[in-house]
Amino acid sequence: MKYVVSGYIGFDNFGDEAIARVLAQRLKDEGAEKITMISANPNNTKMLHDVDACGRFNFIKSIDESDILIFGGGSVLQDVTSLRSLIYYLCVICTALFFGKKVQLLAQGIGPIKSRIGKFLTKKVLRNVEKISVRDFQSQMLLKSWGIDAELVNDPVFGMNITPKHQTGTVGIQIRECPQLYENKDFLENLAKELSQKFKEKNFEIISLQDSYDSDICWKFGTMLKQNGADNVMVCESLTLDDVIDRISGLEYLVAMRFHANVVGIKSEVKTIAIDYDPKVRKIAEEYQLPLIKLDGTNLKEVFEAIEIVSESPETPSESSENQPNQNQA
Repeated sequence: MKYVVSGYIGFDNFGDEAIARVLAQRLKDEGAEKITMISANPNNTKMLHDVDACGRFNFIKSIDESDILIFGGGSVLQDVTSLRSLIYYLCVICTALFFGKKVQLLAQGIGPIKSRIGKFLTKKVLRNVEKISVRDFQSQMLLKSWGIDAELVNDPVFGMNITPKHQTGTVGIQIRECPQLYENKDFLENLAKELSQKFKEKNFEIISLQDSYDSDICWKFGTMLKQNGADNVMVCESLTLDDVIDRISGLEYLVAMRFHANVVGIKSEVKTIAIDYDPKVRKIAEEYQLPLIKLDGTNLKEVFEAIEIVSESPETPSESSENQPNQNQA
């Protein structure tokens, strides 16, 4: 069988590239004749996942020559980012349907879809899809309300082979740019204050999962931590998939915004605290009973007061960061 895989691929986003890796390996294990990924960076995708790739606006021929379109993971069917983005992904599905190809949506997070036209188009298109699975109960219930059946499954990243390290001494912080941070201007400053006080004997690693969104704010937050008295603050950026997994699995605590940072924290058995910037993060926090920090900061003290800290002598930065890629003193 020849497959085309669509998603948020080629944007150097850890979560979506991790999903692409899992899907590529699954399809290879099943004996796929050919796998083509629709990517914003086809050359990099070819090297990273050992597959064929085509550009994001050059997918018609690849779909026409395929047997199945796999819409893999993530939360691309939403219009919070933009209605244009939602329409783009619906057009990819419609192209496959037009050519009479099978379409399968795997482990999707559906929504939020707020616009009337977005809801109308999404319902109309998905009713023609052969198979749909979703990664959370709310997405399943949304589709059910539209008269669409969907199987509930784990996010593909839960299928990655991640070995817990159970190390101590380091707190990881994963944050990203988002409009809500600017609506709650004091949040990051208050978070830095709480972290530097609660984990004053620990090392800090601030981890970027998509440099174009995360890098600047990671450096700013590193400065905030130091201004609040934290020592041994490192910023980790330009990381590969394996680098990210290695960094997170080597933490004692993780405070994370991004959905897949939380997934890796859970898989690594790291003590994980989620930041509620998006419904998908709220959902995973509820499912795995993670402490959840509200972006308005109203429960910051409450969350950190509930966390028991084991006092230990942390490694020095030179020891903990030895031979590790792309780490810099904040």
